[in-house]
Amino acid sequence: MIKIKKIGVLTSGGDAPGMNAAVRAVTRTAILNDIYVTGIAAGYQGLVNGDFIPLTAQSVRGIIQTGGTILRSARCPDFKTADGRQKAINNAKMENIDALVVIGGDGTFRGANELMNECDIPVVGIPATIDNDICGTEYTVGYDTCLNTIVSAVDKIRDTGSSHNRIFFVEVMGRDSGFVAMNSGLACGADLILIPEQKKQAEKTRHFLAERARQNKSSVIIVAEGIKENTMEMAEKMKTEFPQFDIRVSVLGYIQRGGSPSARDRILASEFGVEAVNALIKGEKGIMIGRLHGKIRHEPFTTAIKMHKHADADFLTVAESIGTYTPTD
Repeated sequence: MIKIKKIGVLTSGGDAPGMNAAVRAVTRTAILNDIYVTGIAAGYQGLVNGDFIPLTAQSVRGIIQTGGTILRSARCPDFKTADGRQKAINNAKMENIDALVVIGGDGTFRGANELMNECDIPVVGIPATIDNDICGTEYTVGYDTCLNTIVSAVDKIRDTGSSHNRIFFVEVMGRDSGFVAMNSGLACGADLILIPEQKKQAEKTRHFLAERARQNKSSVIIVAEGIKENTMEMAEKMKTEFPQFDIRVSVLGYIQRGGSPSARDRILASEFGVEAVNALIKGEKGIMIGRLHGKIRHEPFTTAIKMHKHADADFLTVAESIGTYTPTD
């Protein structure tokens, strides 16, 4: 047990629904333990600039249901330099910050790890990213809401696709990981799912459309943005090879990041926020709070930074067995 008088909290990287719920949980848990809380605006940039916001139980009231992040997020090239990190450290000490809670993805944890290597301020992380690609936890804050947003959008796209007998390529987020595409595709009954973890996407799409030509039915193809051929190129190629189809593209884009967090994300963020503060009080540092096999876990930052979580091939089998065409390599 160590005596902490003030905790700083920041959100960094891409925003994810539930970040505000995590900020709320950190703030209220700290106050319950007689610890002051200061919010750091715009992630690490706010730490470099000394942009601090006092947080109270009242100031985080009514934010659990809001998307985005009240603390804001921004890229910070300065923090990647030794001089920039030293400014951040000096500002943190001037603000009398004894410990930090950082909320974000692997880039956020990489920055936290570098900061800890250069100062004695303990840091604990909360995984918040819609991609769900962080090792050490089954789910990240924001992932569930993202899936629900995609399913709602695809349900609407399917209505118009069926009305005009169209083939829709729907691009979802996932530069390096297929979790969003795989699970949203399964949930909305997509006819084909293309993810970065697999090869020969064009060949699979070609085979699928050839089969579909005989059935003359509308289809929805979910495509992760990180596949080798981008969605537009893929669609144009298939238009040329299958002129009989009315092929359209819908890129969902940033609507996947927004919206009120789901109940699951609010609960997960709250649980992680409480545990992050308790871990700091117990003297732990350099860890990320996660949940595996139904239990809270403390994973080293190095796990989240060095290891990459891939979509589980078992989900491909599930998709195939209920009619979604997702052939394995």
